[in-house]
Amino acid sequence: MDEDSRYEAVRSRDARFDGEFFFAVVTTGIYCRPSCPAVTPKRRNVRFFATAAAAQGSGFRACRRCRPDAVPGSAEWNVRADVVGRAMRLIGDGVVDREGVTGLAARLGYSARQVQRQLTAELGAGPVALARAQRAHTARVLVQTTELPITEIAFASGFASVRQFNDTIRDVYASTPSELRAAAPKAGRRAAAPAGGIPLRLAHRGPYQAGAVFDLLAGEAVGGVEEVSGALGRRTYRRTLRLPHGTGIVAVDERAGAARPASGAHPGGWLDARLHLTDPRDLTTAVGRLRRLFDLDADPYAVDGRLGGDDRLAPLVAARPGLRSPGAADPEELAVRALVGRAEAERLVQQYGKVLDAPSGSLTRLFPEPAVLAEAEPDGTLGALTAALADGAVRLDPGVDRDEAEAALLAVPGMDAGTVAVIRTRALGDPDVAAPGPDMPDGWRPWRSYALQHLRAAGEVD
Repeated sequence: MDEDSRYEAVRSRDARFDGEFFFAVVTTGIYCRPSCPAVTPKRRNVRFFATAAAAQGSGFRACRRCRPDAVPGSAEWNVRADVVGRAMRLIGDGVVDREGVTGLAARLGYSARQVQRQLTAELGAGPVALARAQRAHTARVLVQTTELPITEIAFASGFASVRQFNDTIRDVYASTPSELRAAAPKAGRRAAAPAGGIPLRLAHRGPYQAGAVFDLLAGEAVGGVEEVSGALGRRTYRRTLRLPHGTGIVAVDERAGAARPASGAHPGGWLDARLHLTDPRDLTTAVGRLRRLFDLDADPYAVDGRLGGDDRLAPLVAARPGLRSPGAADPEELAVRALVGRAEAERLVQQYGKVLDAPSGSLTRLFPEPAVLAEAEPDGTLGALTAALADGAVRLDPGVDRDEAEAALLAVPGMDAGTVAVIRTRALGDPDVAAPGPDMPDGWRPWRSYALQHLRAAGEVD
């Protein structure tokens, strides 16, 4: 979009573009989402930014009315395969918080200076600023929607110190953490006692076919690490997670909350979630993995607009607007499961999965790590795959080059193209995978993964 098109989106308060770009008003010093209900500013007073971090870096504060940081992330980062897209996926996974810019650059195969230059040139902010904006958003959500102590929120959000946390909140929101909490409706805050976990709302844009996602998760749930319970339409998905600093048990409800207030014809919504973490520093990473699993940063308007223009897919898209292409909470786990199937995955969990220190109902174990499986069952394709995952010959982290990962997977003895296509779609979150078998014309690009979900939902392919 050029700037005139962006201004038209602002003028019409079009919520479809929330998260895709931000606008700031030089006369007020505030930046907003496109659907902000405030009076539309004059064009000459408006500046546009690709990211909230760029707006913050230019001295603008987040609007308290439209909360621009609360929108889903841009779907562009899931689509793009270049270094900027890969970097944004890694930053979303918390890599900068854990490993610094040097670690981010090493994963991308570039120097730290090159990464800084490319991100700044295109997004108006470097990796440190982008990670800082992400931490500030996480902190604000926790401050205003939970009763967690402020000190605990500081570290759960990824800040290295309470002072750094306080300074950032003041810079971004022109308020102290205590003032942010006082300004939030008390009725909207939920208790976050240790036994209850951390309650969060995972926002999405546009329509969301939750039933189809929960059907998929229920059909492939592996006992010991996953469960889906409850009646249709009100199910809860729970699973265990291995995280950088500890472990977690997460729960996501099928029932979406009431649509968020938004101007324009296409407001989004959210999924309610609750996270039990042994180390609060894993919060950002856990949320990022849930967002990828449930495909919450997708742009259903772009997907449905392209696929709905195809004669074959049009009735399917009309029947299921906002159908998602689910990802994976743990890419390496997904690769093993795609290879061996559900029953064999359950056997591996029972034999080799680490038992949780504090089991929760039927959730008792973590999925076994590749190194454990490679040593325990070194033969066959499973042994070759887990060995390649363990030694880094196959990488499936959010910032990996997808074509390189596919080539590495195909080089594993015994791996077939169909299994690799599943791994590329789910573990790597590629929205444009042409699975072997069904005819998938180029006219469906760059959303062929979503087209396949429509065909499956309609029973046209297995």
